[in-house]
Amino acid sequence: MSAIHNLAATIAARKTADPDESWTAKLLAKGPEKCAEKFGEEAVEAIIEAVKGDRARLTAEAADVIFHLLVMLAARDLTLADVESELDRRAGTSGIAEKATRPS
Repeated sequence: MSAIHNLAATIAARKTADPDESWTAKLLAKGPEKCAEKFGEEAVEAIIEAVKGDRARLTAEAADVIFHLLVMLAARDLTLADVESELDRRAGTSGIAEKATRPS
């Protein structure tokens, strides 16, 4: 399994963990809205590092973004497999054509 799959499995396991013993469980216990807010904060931090051009800091922030994305998905009972299925569905379709099929 890849690091991202391992991380997703760990997050899924933490959904039932004690929030006093797990940061992930604590975040999930705060609800989907808080998970989404935290994801947004991490995304902004990654954007800032991308603009600055510090590869090491951007790498670290990108890891935080991926972690918090997976937590946000878990808070809404979505999995990495759900996202992979959507990516598979889009494979081979141009971005312009794919966007044209979405509701506005």
